[in-house]
Amino acid sequence: MNEIIYGFAIVLTPDNLFYCFAGAVIGTLVGVLPGLGPVAAMALLFPTTLHIPPVSSMIMMAGIYYGAMYGGSTTSILVNIPGEASSVMTCLDGYQMARQGKAGPALGMSAMGSFIGGTLAVIALMLVAPPLAKIALVFGFPEYFALMCCGLVILIFMVRGSMAKAMTMAAFGIFLGTIGTDLVEATGRFTFRIQILKDGLGIIPVIMGLFGISEVLVNIEEGVSREIFTHKKISNLYPTLKDWADSLGSILRGTVVGFFLGILPGGGPVVSGFTSYAIEKRVSKHPEKFGTGVIQGVAGPETANNAAVGGGFIPLLSLGIPPTPGMAMLLGCLLSYGVQVGPLLIKQHSNVFWGVVASMYIGNIMLLVLNLPLIGVWVKILKIPYAILFPIILLFCVIGSYSINNSYHEVILMCLFGVIGYLMKKMDYEAAPLIMAMVLSPMMENSLRQSLLLSHGSFYIFFTRPIACALMIVALTLLILPNLPGFKTKSWKKLESLE
Repeated sequence: MNEIIYGFAIVLTPDNLFYCFAGAVIGTLVGVLPGLGPVAAMALLFPTTLHIPPVSSMIMMAGIYYGAMYGGSTTSILVNIPGEASSVMTCLDGYQMARQGKAGPALGMSAMGSFIGGTLAVIALMLVAPPLAKIALVFGFPEYFALMCCGLVILIFMVRGSMAKAMTMAAFGIFLGTIGTDLVEATGRFTFRIQILKDGLGIIPVIMGLFGISEVLVNIEEGVSREIFTHKKISNLYPTLKDWADSLGSILRGTVVGFFLGILPGGGPVVSGFTSYAIEKRVSKHPEKFGTGVIQGVAGPETANNAAVGGGFIPLLSLGIPPTPGMAMLLGCLLSYGVQVGPLLIKQHSNVFWGVVASMYIGNIMLLVLNLPLIGVWVKILKIPYAILFPIILLFCVIGSYSINNSYHEVILMCLFGVIGYLMKKMDYEAAPLIMAMVLSPMMENSLRQSLLLSHGSFYIFFTRPIACALMIVALTLLILPNLPGFKTKSWKKLESLE
């Protein structure tokens, strides 16, 4: 109890309340506008936070991330275009409700479900993360290497596309993470005597290219069309008792599903939304009505994707393992500030941990208060023509990447990875394994080298220590399972059929 009071004391200062509010508003706006996404937005705005305290920066960045989950539902319901990938399933029933004149209840229940799921997940985060960090204190270098290997393999296993392509992206990400100066021998690796590569590739321009530039290029090519259902004034934003009776079970199930899938690498808001929708359709007495405008199809996925954000903070803050690209971005922010991530974060930087946890309570309240009254504002923003919107996004990406080090090399790097990201999207390669592997690569390498020094070069050390052995067995099992005859999971096929 003392810790959470300490966290509120940190957040309830004028500066941090402002950053929490700014993060919530920007996150909602990013969620409303298709074509950018929270990861690219965090990368874009990170340079603006370089001169503020780490806790303030993290409060704002976290607000952008979970705020985008709220905003994405507005676009899904009114335009049938998910502003954020995690809101894909909301399109199915939310848009149909809007066509039937029920946009108000759909938007209201989406906001209420998001608030409940997000708040309950923060409570669970507060209860679970500190004990998990204490357990992780017994981890040595072999355990950390095995844990990171296991996390990467779980992420690869969870991808909905080709596992071989995901492994290729992970290997590419590990390679990108090794570019730069060897910290042990102080020699250049894969730098080709190019000065700007000696410090390695910056995670910020890479993420902005893969998630921001590439998304704009794809949308320009495909020519997104949209029809906003605002011919009638949106009313009845607050759900009725019947709406609550129909949705309460969906909200509770979505919270549980989202929280636990959020903890897993590769789970996160997107998978949580798909899984929640599939569960709601399975448990419903009238599954045939899903896709025609039932409120459970909005409440479940929207609750799940917000709960998944809270779950994702557990491995990030207690173990230093980011389960999603968004969390990898937050990890990159912490490392940029020199904050040591892992089990000692709560002890050595308690202001960051408890400040972020407390800010999520306040941020969820801000988002609930903001989203319902400002629906009209978001609708007007949605009417901005893409011919105006996309050049503005590209301009801000260029400014953001340049301002990191005041170097045009960062802009070139961002544009390069924008083209790479575009080609990846065209060939169905996912960026998440690449980003995760790139962020974890230096830590994995350090843990591997230290482990081999302890064992005098023997790899048996990963199988003679119980925790490391268990994690390696899990990783190897997940790599082998997809190659077994008839294993290709029926669950993913069902999820794919729901799109």
